[in-house]
Amino acid sequence: MKRLLILSIALTLFACNQTTKTPPPKSVAQESLPFFNQPDWTPEWIEKAGSNFSKIHRLPAFAFTNQERKLFTEASFNGKIHVANFFFTKCRNICPKMNANMHALQEAFKNDDQIIFLSYSVTPEDDSVSVLAAYAKENKVDAHKWNLLTGDKNEIYQLAKKEYFAGDSGGYFQTGNEFLHTENFILVDQLRRIRGVYNGTLGVEIDRIKKDIELLKAESRS
Repeated sequence: MKRLLILSIALTLFACNQTTKTPPPKSVAQESLPFFNQPDWTPEWIEKAGSNFSKIHRLPAFAFTNQERKLFTEASFNGKIHVANFFFTKCRNICPKMNANMHALQEAFKNDDQIIFLSYSVTPEDDSVSVLAAYAKENKVDAHKWNLLTGDKNEIYQLAKKEYFAGDSGGYFQTGNEFLHTENFILVDQLRRIRGVYNGTLGVEIDRIKKDIELLKAESRS
């Protein structure tokens, strides 16, 4: 009996020292989306009253150019929900499917001023404004809803890997601008906090994004 008591105490102490994060009860998960603060995409449900709420990861300031040669900064989507992805115009494998799905989202929310879509070029040396403009026309991109962005490559890669956590966690720790090629769609809330990641090539994931956008809109009203 004494041995069992010692074992029980040891297991309890071990469990208390663990930092693994588990999803909230189903009822909570249905009402709110998690936050993502790390490149390993660990979901975290953080209460407003918690000490870590003010420390939630937010996208920083930046400045790029869209397909209409207009300056686009983080202030351009303050107060709006956005979905971001990373692509290049010469891509012929996952990008066409991602762009078709982003277009589907554009059409689904075309009359909703709270939602915009951003596609950052990972080959800005090739994807000039004129190239993006032609690509936008070919892919029926509505510049009022969907911005194709180009600019300094180092700045785009810094934003992609260190701030959006695009790609896998390995990319976050790369020292250079090794080529980024990811199917991720990243959902960001009105305060520039990451709230979801999805496979942008799958229709079922696009349906999930639509539902999660509605959750974020409801959250802002509460």
